[in-house]
Amino acid sequence: MTDNQKSNGQNKFMNGRGFAGMSPETQRKIAAKGGRAAHEQGTAHEWDSEEARIAGQKGGRSSAVYV
Repeated sequence: MTDNQKSNGQNKFMNGRGFAGMSPETQRKIAAKGGRAAHEQGTAHEWDSEEARIAGQKGGRSSAVYV
Protein backbone atom coordinates (compact mmCIF):
# COMPACT_ATOMS: atom_id res chain seq x y z
CA MET A 1 0.00 0.00 0.00
CA THR A 2 1.39 3.37 -0.91
CA ASP A 3 1.63 6.34 1.41
CA ASN A 4 -0.89 8.13 -0.82
CA GLN A 5 -3.50 5.41 -0.26
CA LYS A 6 -3.00 5.59 3.49
CA SER A 7 -3.42 9.36 3.54
CA ASN A 8 -6.59 9.18 1.41
CA GLY A 9 -8.21 6.77 3.88
CA GLN A 10 -8.50 4.07 1.21
CA ASN A 11 -6.74 1.45 3.31
CA LYS A 12 -9.99 0.38 5.02
CA PHE A 13 -11.24 -0.95 1.65
CA MET A 14 -7.98 -2.46 0.47
CA ASN A 15 -7.99 -5.52 2.76
CA GLY A 16 -10.54 -7.62 0.88
CA ARG A 17 -10.90 -8.87 -2.65
CA GLY A 18 -13.76 -8.33 -5.06
CA PHE A 19 -16.70 -6.44 -3.60
CA ALA A 20 -15.16 -6.67 -0.13
CA GLY A 21 -12.24 -4.56 -1.32
CA MET A 22 -14.43 -1.82 -2.79
CA SER A 23 -15.98 1.19 -1.16
CA PRO A 24 -19.74 1.00 -0.52
CA GLU A 25 -20.26 3.69 -3.17
CA THR A 26 -18.42 1.64 -5.82
CA GLN A 27 -20.40 -1.46 -4.82
CA ARG A 28 -23.69 0.43 -5.29
CA LYS A 29 -22.63 1.72 -8.71
CA ILE A 30 -21.77 -1.77 -9.96
CA ALA A 31 -24.93 -3.32 -8.49
CA ALA A 32 -27.07 -0.61 -10.10
CA LYS A 33 -25.52 -1.36 -13.50
CA GLY A 34 -26.43 -5.02 -13.06
CA GLY A 35 -29.99 -4.15 -12.10
CA ARG A 36 -30.45 -1.90 -15.12
CA ALA A 37 -28.99 -4.54 -17.43
CA ALA A 38 -31.32 -7.21 -16.05
CA HIS A 39 -34.36 -5.00 -16.66
CA GLU A 40 -33.20 -4.21 -20.21
CA GLN A 41 -32.81 -7.94 -20.92
CA GLY A 42 -36.16 -8.74 -19.35
CA THR A 43 -34.63 -11.11 -16.80
CA ALA A 44 -35.17 -8.95 -13.69
CA HIS A 45 -37.83 -9.88 -11.18
CA GLU A 46 -40.81 -7.54 -11.10
CA TRP A 47 -43.14 -7.71 -8.11
CA ASP A 48 -46.86 -8.12 -8.66
CA SER A 49 -49.30 -6.75 -6.08
CA GLU A 50 -49.85 -10.16 -4.42
CA GLU A 51 -46.11 -10.79 -3.92
CA ALA A 52 -45.67 -7.28 -2.54
CA ARG A 53 -48.58 -7.76 -0.12
CA ILE A 54 -47.13 -11.04 1.21
CA ALA A 55 -43.65 -9.53 1.58
CA GLY A 56 -45.10 -6.56 3.44
CA GLN A 57 -46.92 -8.86 5.87
CA LYS A 58 -43.71 -10.76 6.64
CA GLY A 59 -41.82 -7.63 7.57
CA GLY A 60 -38.32 -8.60 8.70
CA ARG A 61 -39.11 -12.28 9.29
CA SER A 62 -37.10 -14.90 7.45
CA SER A 63 -38.89 -16.22 4.36
CA ALA A 64 -37.37 -19.68 4.91
CA VAL A 65 -39.35 -20.10 8.12
CA TYR A 66 -42.67 -18.78 6.80
CA VAL A 67 -42.87 -20.21 3.28
